[in-house]
Amino acid sequence: KGGAPNDAAALAAADDDDDAMDIAVDDDDEEVKDDDDEEAPQKIRIVGPTPPRPGHWASCLRVVDGGGETLELLELGEAEAALSVATVTFAGRGGEVFVAVGTATALEFGASGRSHRGCAVHVYRLLDARLVLLHKTPLEDVPLALCDFRGRLLVSVGRAVRLYDLGKRKLLRKTEHSKLVPNLIVKLDTRGDRIYAADATESVFFAKYVRETNKFAVFADDPVARSSAALCVLDYDTVALSDKFGNLAILRLPPDADDDVEDPSGTSSMFYADGYVGGGAGTHKLLAAASYHVGSLVVALAKSNLGTPGADDALFYATVDGAIGALVPARSRDDKDFYSMLEMHLRQDYPHFLTGRDHISFRSAFVPVNNVVDGDLCDLYALLPTDTQQNIASDLDRTPNEVTKKIDETKHRLL
Repeated sequence: KGGAPNDAAALAAADDDDDAMDIAVDDDDEEVKDDDDEEAPQKIRIVGPTPPRPGHWASCLRVVDGGGETLELLELGEAEAALSVATVTFAGRGGEVFVAVGTATALEFGASGRSHRGCAVHVYRLLDARLVLLHKTPLEDVPLALCDFRGRLLVSVGRAVRLYDLGKRKLLRKTEHSKLVPNLIVKLDTRGDRIYAADATESVFFAKYVRETNKFAVFADDPVARSSAALCVLDYDTVALSDKFGNLAILRLPPDADDDVEDPSGTSSMFYADGYVGGGAGTHKLLAAASYHVGSLVVALAKSNLGTPGADDALFYATVDGAIGALVPARSRDDKDFYSMLEMHLRQDYPHFLTGRDHISFRSAFVPVNNVVDGDLCDLYALLPTDTQQNIASDLDRTPNEVTKKIDETKHRLL
């Protein structure tokens, strides 16, 4: 036996007869002894999840109440992946709420693209917190987004969008646009007759449902290609979009733009045509009202408030590493000028804030930061030396206490 280079170590060994033996080695190289007083530890076989293999998935549907208790758990079939879910109230069904789930079987991603053995939309009735399968409707491509739209179900099928109504044996197709976006629809949202569709690599597209012709028309798109990750509609003309590189953008329809289509008959290429891909030279171009680099992939966006009296609506975001942040709109131009000046001063006092890089270079990693002030940086004002606080406050025509109070008031507007 050789001397142990580290502290005392414990080793476990077992012979071919599955008889376990404990061996102890200490620093003094004492004689190794079998511990006969202790019983041999039992071997416990740990069975984990199904080993990952190409095309194999495991998905389930869970109904959870407000307290977090699971009321229903329904596992899908083997190799069936649940890709999207939405609640929908079909017209003529007395206000009953249905649950729609988009799935794909044996879905794989490779160098040549995605492949699968079939996709479908499952429709469930929700009876006493139990999911009852009504029927399945087969699809040709992956349904990554579902949305309730005027008493019908809006479904993304690859880069196409379809409008379905409820049937007895399956969903009934009412209309579709076969090439709403260039590549793949990953998010869908609606307001009135407008549809907001996020493409996997080409940002967001604004479309309109024309009731007279029962067709869709794309009337606006983003001139900047963005790998969409999350989408949130802020108002009728404005959306928030995150991409896969940690950026957030607020995109807005130009003030002089509208969704009136030039061909209400639906015969132009702006509507349904085999050679047309959504967007193009004839569409309005969205304007970037704000841009900001978060530094982590934003996977969820929501416009809301925290429910406290007097709290303002804010844009909340969640990142893939578990962080939650919020963007609060400035109430006036004075507030905007105040925080812009404060941020400018703090960039000089904290030149390598957080990342060891120049602050403005970090927040403009992909797109120049625009109309967003870094609240985390402004919050460091209270940690500055007294003389530095006084100098910054004098440039802002305020006292240090007034600057600190202003920052706290902005926090309280959110919290």
